[in-house]
Amino acid sequence: MKDNKDRNEVLGAVKKDGLALGDADESLRKDKEIVLAAVRMTYTALEYADESLLKDREFVLATVRINDYALEYADESLLKDGKFIMAVVDQEHNASPVEYADKSLLKDREFIMGVIEKNGFALEFADESLRKDREFVMAAIKQDSDALEFADESLRKDREFVMAAVKENWLALGRADESLLSDKEIVMAAIKQDSCALEYASEELQNDPEIKKLAKG
Repeated sequence: MKDNKDRNEVLGAVKKDGLALGDADESLRKDKEIVLAAVRMTYTALEYADESLLKDREFVLATVRINDYALEYADESLLKDGKFIMAVVDQEHNASPVEYADKSLLKDREFIMGVIEKNGFALEFADESLRKDREFVMAAIKQDSDALEFADESLRKDREFVMAAVKENWLALGRADESLLSDKEIVMAAIKQDSCALEYASEELQNDPEIKKLAKG
């Protein structure tokens, strides 16, 4: 660009190449329209946005609507704000924004539980201490059976816990530790809900006459 202080010229430049924002005058890197235009080309243009914008709740939400990954450029103050992260989760209708949340929030039982009630996959990003918590993990499984995949290994190997998970939703069997796929009682509990559960059972149980009869219903 010839004049990095000319608003129209800078706006035209970032609409062609978002990273042209880096050549813009400092005053224009505070311009919301210009920065959003750059983000539409590439979210990494936020590297050049003025710090004030990255602290602006509504502006950051707007960038995330354009590209989920834009959240990684948000100011630390927003990433520590549970209400803000929850607003992003509500906006995006998935748990991925939790990945960018400050570690303090990932240890916050109340915050993570609130997200899990909306999307069980938030368990993936929870602190290790919460992924070992039986009550907490079960809440995630109730929301989405696949959440068992992100539970601590100790729970995925825990017969009592896996049995409870399978009774809640037979699909949880597919995320249980391999050692429990040979557990006849657990497999039968899953098959009683849906014969498709047979595909997760060990080869030995798939050929078990009683199991095969139950699956055929």
